[in-house]
Amino acid sequence: MLFLVPYLFPPARLLEAAAQDLRLPALQTLLARGSRQTCPAEGVEAALCEALGIPRQQDWPLAPITLEADGGKAGESYWLRADPVHLRAMRDRIVLAGSDALSLSREEADALADAVTRHFGADLSPLPLHPQRWYLRFPQVPRLTTTPLSVAVGRDIDPLLPQGPDAMRFRAALNELQMLLHAHPVNQAREARGELPVNSLWLWGGGCLPAARGIPLTIYTGDAEAQALGAFCRARVDASPTHFDAQILETEGGMLLDGLTLSGQVGDAYGWRESLRELEQDWFVPLRGALRRIGPRGLRLLDPINGKALHLHAHDAWRVWRRPRCLISMLS
Repeated sequence: MLFLVPYLFPPARLLEAAAQDLRLPALQTLLARGSRQTCPAEGVEAALCEALGIPRQQDWPLAPITLEADGGKAGESYWLRADPVHLRAMRDRIVLAGSDALSLSREEADALADAVTRHFGADLSPLPLHPQRWYLRFPQVPRLTTTPLSVAVGRDIDPLLPQGPDAMRFRAALNELQMLLHAHPVNQAREARGELPVNSLWLWGGGCLPAARGIPLTIYTGDAEAQALGAFCRARVDASPTHFDAQILETEGGMLLDGLTLSGQVGDAYGWRESLRELEQDWFVPLRGALRRIGPRGLRLLDPINGKALHLHAHDAWRVWRRPRCLISMLS
């Protein structure tokens, strides 16, 4: 069983601010008994693609898969996600706030996307099938690699911008786009209401629609991208339960526990601390009690944002000599 827990192993600054004097006996026991490993820091979507057997192209091909989930037809074209975002200029960097923070209406999304199309024409013509999920179609594959939005949110965008031989063309268009959006009436109205304006698009998840294959797995999630990936592979997709049940250990599949995500993205130490307390009571305490029931393939707790993981097996229940240490040292 795969448990995806973004920001379980947070950046050092957040961890030191949030975990001082924090004691979570169940989590600390699991960290002491299990095996720490590294994993790719490519986001929840990449981890699910790998688990579901969806091959990587230049990017993990989220765009054509979610496009079809949103009612579009991918055909044989190459698609990119072009999600509306807000870029905030800090003293020494530019930080991204994702589309979830914008709460765009259908009317706002349509008006902004139409303005972009009228200005750029076929070169940049977004299809806003969902207010938070926009798409770009290309008849030929651009030479481009991108960073998933879930990885970029809350971070300095400079090292995360599109890379590759065609990247400068896209970056130039996005710079021009920012000036266009700045003066748009939708954004002026949003700022007047105290809401974040849409001042850029984040390109990610490019690819052509891969061949569909049936996977006998269960995906527990409320995330739209994860649901689309599971449905595409004809996996069973259920809502994430509110607490751990030992019967989950008998299921092959993945569970997304994203209670730490929002506070982790914005560096909210108090929010992260309180969310981790909830995970302790609802998930880690009963998981500690069920260690002996873990199947032969084990259980993995992955933080696919920060590239760290914990692998647990049934025999870890007997490793009583591996004593817990302070939480900061164990999550570092």
